[in-house]
Amino acid sequence: AAAAAAATSNIMPKASLLLCLALAGSSSAFAVHQPRQDQRLKAFAPRLAVSTALSMSSGGAEATPPPPELKPPPALYQGAVAAGAAKAAAPFGKIFKLGIVAGCHIAFGAYLAITVGGACPGLMQTNPGLQKIVLGAFGLPFGLIMTLVSGAELFTGNTALVTAANKEGKTSTADLLKNWSASYLGNFVGSLIMAYLAFKSGTLGAAPGAVNIATAKCSLTWEAAFSRGILCNWLVCMAVYMASGCSSMIGKMTAVWFPISAFVALGLDHSVANMFIIPLGMLRGAEITIGQFFTKNLIPVTLGNIVGGALCVMLPYGTTYGNWFKKKEEE
Repeated sequence: AAAAAAATSNIMPKASLLLCLALAGSSSAFAVHQPRQDQRLKAFAPRLAVSTALSMSSGGAEATPPPPELKPPPALYQGAVAAGAAKAAAPFGKIFKLGIVAGCHIAFGAYLAITVGGACPGLMQTNPGLQKIVLGAFGLPFGLIMTLVSGAELFTGNTALVTAANKEGKTSTADLLKNWSASYLGNFVGSLIMAYLAFKSGTLGAAPGAVNIATAKCSLTWEAAFSRGILCNWLVCMAVYMASGCSSMIGKMTAVWFPISAFVALGLDHSVANMFIIPLGMLRGAEITIGQFFTKNLIPVTLGNIVGGALCVMLPYGTTYGNWFKKKEEE
């Protein structure tokens, strides 16, 4: 019995030692299993890898923040100067071609305005204010939006932007005149093309809107046409100026819609829009001669547009945020 007890006492420590070694060698004997957390880590791993890859591709630098929805006033002016310098540096042929595009875009807007707001004779008699709002809201705003977003060359907007670049010394007077003349001629060609196509399309029917509007525009005094040109391009260039500082499409559309619908509803005169409206009225029977078209409307309105864009819009910002007249004062 004593021998058996001694043998048992020798076996027990060895068995205990073997059991401890076996348990220590198995991590699963002591690990706490969290299968849900492991699944989450596996699901997150691809996104972590993508984030790491993007960080490495940018040299470890932080992601560039998005541009502001609207530039602050000083940056807005500097952006307008840069845009004007780029427009002035373009060759005559390029400006002319993009001018034709802009003329067509503005003509499309005027075409829609005549089709909708100009075809409401009953509303004009019962509620003339509402009819003017309809005329302004549906048409020319979308024409200017197409022009700005597509990079076309609009003479009236260039009277502000290219003037700012010139006064800041970013472009020469010769380039300014090149830009103005090329864009003006291109706008005229595009407007005439659209007037002919609108006339041939037959979409206006027997509605007298185009004839009435054209006749009214060519019945103004020189002083009235010039003044309406100033006021009109004041609003148009403010639309162009504000839209140039917006980073989103909805911002540009908002900046354009309110001033443009306002100038149409107010009955003001835009030279490029009139390049379409008056010839269309003439094709449809308005008793207006080519001489009357130029002397009674287009020439005074164009001169007024230049004053409105260059002086009423850009002069205050150029003397506040830019360097207009500073060299002359120092001398």
